[in-house]
Amino acid sequence: MIHFYQTQDNSIKELEEPVNGCWICVIDPTAQEVQRLIDGFGLDSGFVKSSLDEEESSRIEREDDQTLIIVDTAMSEIQTEETILFFTVPLGIIITKNYLFTISLKDNQVLRDMMDGTVKSVYTHMKTRFVMQLLLRITAIYLQDLKQIDKTSYVMEQKLSSAMKNKELIQMLELEKSLVYFSTSLKANEVTIEKLLRGRTIKLYDEDQELLEDVLIEVRQAIEMSHIYSGIISSMVEAFGSVISNNLNIVMWRLTVVTIIMSIPTMIFSFYGMNTANLPVPDTWFPTVISIVITIITAYIMLKQKK
Repeated sequence: MIHFYQTQDNSIKELEEPVNGCWICVIDPTAQEVQRLIDGFGLDSGFVKSSLDEEESSRIEREDDQTLIIVDTAMSEIQTEETILFFTVPLGIIITKNYLFTISLKDNQVLRDMMDGTVKSVYTHMKTRFVMQLLLRITAIYLQDLKQIDKTSYVMEQKLSSAMKNKELIQMLELEKSLVYFSTSLKANEVTIEKLLRGRTIKLYDEDQELLEDVLIEVRQAIEMSHIYSGIISSMVEAFGSVISNNLNIVMWRLTVVTIIMSIPTMIFSFYGMNTANLPVPDTWFPTVISIVITIITAYIMLKQKK
């Protein structure tokens, strides 16, 4: 889908056709729409393909009068009522003389916030400022998802404390994996923003530079948070792994006690079941009493030595 937006009366309005200074938002385009971007708007085909590559890493590239900025954006997806999957997807930003393009394989919260006016003071004709605000919103979504990961891990911790289940452990491992993705993407975004801050790729005005410095601070804060949460979850998973192993040892100990206790009557009655002469008191009541007494004594000794 291709949508056109322009700032009118201090708010974002959707247009039917593109005009100079507008923002062109492209989400999961068809083959015909990709060709329109290349032929109709003159975008570099490599830039468009890179923006639609799920494995593309964050970077900046300039070709003639076009500038490509690729940054990773955080996304979340609810799989079940209790399972949330967090991952990242690349977002391509292409700056040309007349337009500013954002190209993404998936619709995401960042683009929706820009469209519906959640981000204030957005002016599409001020391309550099628009890019800075977009980067700031991307970082804000990272921080928001990191807090959600922290809350989810706390809920999983409470559930694991009451009952050890594979589902909660798998969810914790998924969160840990998500934090690794977040950390890697944020570090790549940090490098990209530092390159932008040098002012060699796009021209920065004083206000834009201050805004970009704020973005860089937020990115570094998000990186630090991801490292902290990742360490917490890793320690938590290791701790619960040790608890599960200890619980298994306790279960095996109980089964061993039961096996030993149950084997005593079996051995005694086996002796008296043989055709062997000269067994003491060859009456039915004697082996029964002996087996019960020895079983009780053995059970008492083993249970006393539980600790």
